[in-house]
Amino acid sequence: MSIELSTKIAHSKLVVDGHFDLLMDVQIQRERGRTKVIESDYYPRFVEGGVNVIVASLFIESSFLPEMALRKALSQISSLYEEVNESPDKLMICYSGEDMNIAKQENKIGFLLSLEGAEPIGTDLSLLRVFYELGVRNLGLVWSRRNAVGDGSFFQPTKEGKKGGISSFGVKVIEEAEKLGIVIDVSHLNDEGFWDVIEIAKNPVIASHSNVRSICQTMRNLTDEQIKAIAATNGVIGVNAASMLVGDDDQSSTMEQLLDHLDHLIKVAGIQHVGLGLDLCEDVMKYVSLDELASFPRKPFDVVPGHRSIPIFVEGLLKRGYTEDDLEALLGKNFQRIFN
Repeated sequence: MSIELSTKIAHSKLVVDGHFDLLMDVQIQRERGRTKVIESDYYPRFVEGGVNVIVASLFIESSFLPEMALRKALSQISSLYEEVNESPDKLMICYSGEDMNIAKQENKIGFLLSLEGAEPIGTDLSLLRVFYELGVRNLGLVWSRRNAVGDGSFFQPTKEGKKGGISSFGVKVIEEAEKLGIVIDVSHLNDEGFWDVIEIAKNPVIASHSNVRSICQTMRNLTDEQIKAIAATNGVIGVNAASMLVGDDDQSSTMEQLLDHLDHLIKVAGIQHVGLGLDLCEDVMKYVSLDELASFPRKPFDVVPGHRSIPIFVEGLLKRGYTEDDLEALLGKNFQRIFN
């Protein structure tokens, strides 16, 4: 298989990355006086890789919790709207799966907003509608920490008290989100919370950026039973290119092993329940302090080296025998179905 063929395929299909911490960087850069950050820093990579839609997460660093969570989330949303206003010929905001088609047809990069953790709403359920009206269509209930909704899954064993599942407030959040039309996302939830969501949710559930626990032993990844449960809701799991979720050590954290995760997800869930949630982290690593980095089990890196490398990932899929129809589903159509 040639890179020319995989590039042609990537550019011909709808390509959706189901999770990217874009807006934390954009908001900080704009705070420092820059404009057109996406157009100058990200747009060329998206175009080269054939990316059409980014699910842009609103991630709040722990140092801003709890008082600044709402303000930081709103600042990140505002930064995206400003960026789209500055580059209207290149960027747009997506509010639905149909808008993803428009982004593709108009050769723009579409951005669909996602909360990575419910901290910005605090314990005020009415704020969920505010975020919906601003364009949020995906709700990651927690990051890898506890909030008013539930408990997160840690990247490594951590000393903690008694684990909890979804709280009584969390039940209300799930019910209200589904009423509004916001997708529930279980990536970063602990196992107890995961099974609560499966019991509570009525609509398809996604894990926007999670891998296979039997291949890489971290609670952030999914067991086969969890993979089957998400598929049973007609949901989607996005494969994650972060090294700590791909392999148990740096040597096994490779693109080939990421493809092993994808193969396993498809074997267990079916091809209609798998997509891309690459969680590329290298653009935000500059904000991680040396002390914080020292607390990591190992320094994270991206096994898919940036969005411009998606054709290389596609080449790997072609070598493993996936057809163009398979690739159409995996690269974007499965996630588009959810957001329709």
